[in-house]
Amino acid sequence: MTIFNKSMNGMFSGALLFMSATGLGMMSQNTNASQYVYVSNAKDSTITRYLLDNKQVDGKEIKLVPLGSTKTGNNVMPLSVSPDKSHLYASIRSEPFRVISYRIDPASGDLAEEGEANLPSSMANIDTDKSGRFLFAASYGGNLISVSPIDDNGVVRHEAQQVLDAGRNAHAIHTSPDNRFVFSSSLGDDEIRQYRFDEQTGQLTPNSPAAVKTEQYAGPRHFVFSKEGHYVYVLGELSGTVTTYEYDAKSGLLALKGATEGVPAKELALENGVPPSIKATNDLPKVWAADMHLSSDGRFLYVSERTKSIITTLSIDQKTGLPSYQNMTSVEQQPRGFALSKDGRFMVVSGEKDANLGLYRVDVETGELTKVDEAPTGEGANWVEIVDL
Repeated sequence: MTIFNKSMNGMFSGALLFMSATGLGMMSQNTNASQYVYVSNAKDSTITRYLLDNKQVDGKEIKLVPLGSTKTGNNVMPLSVSPDKSHLYASIRSEPFRVISYRIDPASGDLAEEGEANLPSSMANIDTDKSGRFLFAASYGGNLISVSPIDDNGVVRHEAQQVLDAGRNAHAIHTSPDNRFVFSSSLGDDEIRQYRFDEQTGQLTPNSPAAVKTEQYAGPRHFVFSKEGHYVYVLGELSGTVTTYEYDAKSGLLALKGATEGVPAKELALENGVPPSIKATNDLPKVWAADMHLSSDGRFLYVSERTKSIITTLSIDQKTGLPSYQNMTSVEQQPRGFALSKDGRFMVVSGEKDANLGLYRVDVETGELTKVDEAPTGEGANWVEIVDL
C-alpha cells in the first residue's frame, strides 16, 4: 500500500485542478457511467463523492474520480441507501443525534439535503427495511435499537416510533431477505437478537427465543445473509471469527452451524477473544475486526481488520455454506469500512487513518484483490456505499 505524506486538502484540490485542466471534471459530471461511491468522513464532517468508471480518456483508464464533498454534521458515520437508490441516509453521532436524508441526483451523483430527524442515541449502524418505509438504527453506547418512519418522499422527518433495549453494545441491525424478521447484534452480550417485523406498521416484537449466542468474547459486530438467504454470517470484532447460523425462513430463528477463523490471529501475532474490560494475557495487540461483505456471486466473504490494516478473503463452501480463511491483502490504514460494486468486480476501501481511498479489482474466479487506483478523501473516513444507477 502506498501512503502519501501530503494533506488531504492539498491532494483533493490537486485532483480537482487536474480534472479541470484536462476536462475530466466535465467528463465525470456528464458521463453515463452509473456507479457512484459515497464515503463518510467523521473528523471533517463531510461525505465525499466519487465516480467509479472504467472509460478511457486520452488513453488513460479512469477508475475512481473525485466529484466533490458535501458538508454534513459532526462525526458523520454510518450510511445507508434506500432500496430504490433515490436517497442516502447519514447518521450523525454527535449531539443532537440525528439522521439526515439526502436525495441522490442520478445524473451527477450530487447529494441534496431534504430533511433530518432526531435519533434516540448515537447510532453505530442504520439500515432500511426492504420496502424503504422504515429506518432501523442500532446504538453501541445506548444499548438500544430504534425504528423511524420514512415518508412517501423517501425522507426521515419524525423521531423514532419505537425504541427497544437491545443488550449491551448493539452494533448492527438488518431485516431478513423476505422482510418478515429483523436481527441485531449485541457485541457486549455475545448474542444476536431476533425479532418479528410487521412491515405494515414497522413494529418489532421479540421472537422466541429472543436471542442466540455466539462464542464467548466474540464481540459480534457486523453480519450478512448468504446469497440464497439460507445462512447468516456474523463477524466477531474481538475474536476475528466468522460464526455461521442456519436461518429458518418460516420461524425467523437462527441455529448455530459453526465458527471459523476470519482473521489469522497467530499468523499476524494478534491476541483474540479479549474484551476491552479484561487485560490481555501478553503484550500482543488485540484483534480489531470491523466490516464484512459478501461477493455478488455468494462465493467469497471479505473481512476488514484494523490493527494490522488488512482485508481477508474467505471462500464459502457452496454445499455446506461454511466459510474458510483463504488469504489476506494489505490495505489502507485502519480500514473501518469498505464496499463491493454490484457487479462484484471492484472493492472500495476506506481507512480512518489514511488520506486516500483504495480501489481494488476483484478476481471473480479466485476472490483475489489487486489495487488499481486510489483517490483522496476526508479525515476519519469510515463508511462506504456504492450506488449503481
